[in-house]
Amino acid sequence: MKKKVLSLMLVSAMAASLFAGCGSDSSSQTEGESVDTSSELTWKIGGIGPTTGSAAQYGQGVMNAIQLAVDEVNEAGGINGYQISFNFQDDEADQQKSVNAYNTLKDWGMQILEGTVTSGACTAVAAETYNDRIFQLTPSASSTDVTSGHDNTFQVCFSDPNQGTVSADYISENNLATKIGVIYDSSDPYSTGVYQNFATEAANVGLEIVATEAFTSDNKTDFSTQLQKCKDAGADLLFLPFYYQEGSVVLTQANQMGYEPTMFGVDGFDGLLGVENFDVKLAEGVYLLTPFAADAEDEATQSFVSKYEEQFGGTPNQFAADAYDGIYILKAALESTDLTPEASNEEICDALIAAIQEVSYDGLTGNSMTWSDAGEVSKDPKAVIIQDGGYVSVE
Repeated sequence: MKKKVLSLMLVSAMAASLFAGCGSDSSSQTEGESVDTSSELTWKIGGIGPTTGSAAQYGQGVMNAIQLAVDEVNEAGGINGYQISFNFQDDEADQQKSVNAYNTLKDWGMQILEGTVTSGACTAVAAETYNDRIFQLTPSASSTDVTSGHDNTFQVCFSDPNQGTVSADYISENNLATKIGVIYDSSDPYSTGVYQNFATEAANVGLEIVATEAFTSDNKTDFSTQLQKCKDAGADLLFLPFYYQEGSVVLTQANQMGYEPTMFGVDGFDGLLGVENFDVKLAEGVYLLTPFAADAEDEATQSFVSKYEEQFGGTPNQFAADAYDGIYILKAALESTDLTPEASNEEICDALIAAIQEVSYDGLTGNSMTWSDAGEVSKDPKAVIIQDGGYVSVE
């Protein structure tokens, strides 16, 4: 999908500091707090994501940003005159734990789910929300497995096909490489989906992939074999469609073997600069795609970043921005339905499925965002490059 997408005004983004806990008010509950026992009728929105474990940066950012948006909406009068109650549960990016978290939220009385954060966990939960007819909006689960066969699940983030296709287009249009090596996680639907569409589009635009190397979740601490094969094949750019934790290992081991290709990641690389004990100098020159730029100069972004930093003590990443947009997207869709929290989950779900497809939303992560009946969002990605320990716009 070749849009001018990447002629881009590509702005910089997100620092990856770990995010602190979550503020709340009388109508909001977050992880670890007691369930609201008040009799007040509210919209009950649940959230699921990893707030502990290796992907905690993602889940904490999402939890914090949802809370920030919920507080703003409540202060402004709520949705259709009703306040929002918010309850977030940790799943450690694990499928079974995510289903357990979902059941906890269902017992709490959740009517709408914003989550989950990672693709594997979200795929498992999407099957549950589909059966229970609970509307689900994921801020960051990008696999098409999340939405496939689930008419009630929609994405705020780019789908994997979009990221893979746009990455190949960008590399081609900007002449970043003549020979490309790919390393991907064959056990992860996110990584595999991005890779497959990258490979297809690379062939369409004439990029030469000289090496394709896989790893699995059981073996993601030693990439020396994959790197050596890419080096021997003469790859001058590595396309790395996986998460920042493994990204830090690849960059470290490539440096140790004296291999210095251009490194190109996608949104999973957001968080790279915050990896503990990682030498951020090794990230110099790394490219990644992102829908959000924390240092953008528009008023909405500056307000969000300022409030987030003040309340949580860290700069928000793109996952936080997607999650923040998600609450306002839900608000826009609900307000077009005139529903109240007295409606059944099925009534709310069916109404939101129709309403979100009529929404055109200008947010932190894109302007004129729209949704297809397949649950995919349409918006333009941006690209950034890491320079001097920060994210810098690519013109």
